[in-house]
Amino acid sequence: MVRKAKIEDVKTIHALLAGVGKGVVIPRSLSELYEHIREFFVYEADGKVCGAAALHIVWEDLAEIRSVAINDQHKGKGAGKALINECLAEARQLGVSRLFVLTYIPEYFQKFGFGEVDKSALPHKVWSDCVKCVKFPDCDEIAMLKRME
Repeated sequence: MVRKAKIEDVKTIHALLAGVGKGVVIPRSLSELYEHIREFFVYEADGKVCGAAALHIVWEDLAEIRSVAINDQHKGKGAGKALINECLAEARQLGVSRLFVLTYIPEYFQKFGFGEVDKSALPHKVWSDCVKCVKFPDCDEIAMLKRME
């Protein structure tokens, strides 16, 4: 089941993101997660949060799906797909016309209609979080963009 995250989910989301590994997702502090809790969806199974993803609005026509993390027991079982689909649905509801991801698994996001783009095609504002990444400034993630219908 996918639902909007609640305050009580923050510590679990923090642990999920930390468990993904350095350099795979940008680490988020507890305070940052509390500030941005409204961006997050969680995937719940057997009464426990086992996945999370966020839809971050960047500008009037641009948003990012980020902080996608699934615990090991639920990988490959549809949790990621459900979370991405919920982010896509909310982006449509909000009227976002372009959605992007930065990823190491482009083939996964291609299934959702994302296509690779040059990182320079994204506005500079997108890179404000990159300074928190262990790979900054040598980012090797792949930028992908989806134009919403």
